[in-house]
Amino acid sequence: MTSENPYRGLPAVDDLAAEFNGRLPRPLLVDVIRTALEQARIDIGDGKAVDPTRSAEALIRALERNAGVGVINATGVLLHTNLGRALWSEAAIRHAEKAAGSYTNLEIDLETGHRSRRGSYVTELLRTLTGAEDALVVNNNAAALLLALAATSSGKAVPVARGELIEIGGSYRLPNVVEAGGAKLVEVGTTNRTRVGDYEAALQIHRCNAILKVHPSNYRVEGFTEETGLGELASLARSHDLPLIYDIGSGLLDATTPWLDTEPPDWLRSEPAVRQSLQEGADLVMFSGDKLLGGPQAGIIVGSNAVVGLLRSHALARALRVDAVTYAALAATLEAYAAGNVEQIPFWRQALLPAEGLALRAAAVIAAVGGQVTEGQSTIGAGSVTGINIPSPIIVLPGEDHLFECLLASDTPILGRREEGSLVLDLRTVEPSSDKVIIDTVTRCR
Repeated sequence: MTSENPYRGLPAVDDLAAEFNGRLPRPLLVDVIRTALEQARIDIGDGKAVDPTRSAEALIRALERNAGVGVINATGVLLHTNLGRALWSEAAIRHAEKAAGSYTNLEIDLETGHRSRRGSYVTELLRTLTGAEDALVVNNNAAALLLALAATSSGKAVPVARGELIEIGGSYRLPNVVEAGGAKLVEVGTTNRTRVGDYEAALQIHRCNAILKVHPSNYRVEGFTEETGLGELASLARSHDLPLIYDIGSGLLDATTPWLDTEPPDWLRSEPAVRQSLQEGADLVMFSGDKLLGGPQAGIIVGSNAVVGLLRSHALARALRVDAVTYAALAATLEAYAAGNVEQIPFWRQALLPAEGLALRAAAVIAAVGGQVTEGQSTIGAGSVTGINIPSPIIVLPGEDHLFECLLASDTPILGRREEGSLVLDLRTVEPSSDKVIIDTVTRCR
């Protein structure tokens, strides 16, 4: 007498897939169903209870969410790397959508019909805004540094201060990038003190084709410190007929913030700026498009005609270039600076929100869900303006640590901060239209 087949009750692949029609593309859906059924067979063999439909639902929902969903950022981190950094302006979105949906004159001169240089309009905007002679755009700032080193220093040494040997998230380490660019890293000075003589000694000993300075954007060295000024380095580079490359990282165009009607905010006081770095003698300045600039992901390189031209003609320039959509979004972002309309750029709009308005919004939220409003700090994020925060009223829901997971699991995920067993919500990074979503979701999660 044979025992009953324990797997007989499992549904067929097509039958179970039919329950989820339209949730995923058919080939992917079938793969997920097969995975759910295979796990069910394993669980049955282990004597466990199974529910293939529930398992399939969990797998499908995880894939749907991983495909990319809108998230309410209530962390108070304006440039949240895990959430995509800078939000685009409405103008940038419109420009990008038009570029993505139609042919564009990306590399053609409409006056002559001949091939033209990619991104010439963005170049002109960058020249106007920074005072640079020329500009080049690649896919991110790490790529900008890689290209600069490959074009200027392949097979040669590059002196860098020990206190500037940065590491950032995603396993980016400066020594590795230098090596990938074909150059040899020469550490100069000590972790906390580097003088111009340290660079001079390196130039005397090693065959160098450039000097590299890097702004340590995600940490600070304080106390008994000394840093070689950019002007000193520029003079040294000129005396040896070498280009000075400066990676400022986060992308403040001008320290005077001429696009604002007020004085530069206090939180910018220690941030290097593009225009002033060029004025002090840097031959190349590179920075991110999706940090303080508030635009799309890009690595932006500005500087002298000679050195930018050297990078543009390098073989890696084509491999690292950006597409029409990125150029369109970047152009719209830069136009906002040129027109003095940076309130259109979400980063600047959020950063400049007055605390009084945020306090009123926070009070309305706690009136509905409880908790308290206290003084707190918003953070710029993405390795920008490290150690400097923006005072902001924050919502604290004491003893509500479990809400963190529930809010993330919601149909519209909400990301807050967990601090000492409480949930903290900072509305500086939340659009006012989302306040009601927060109220409704917190209420449901309780």
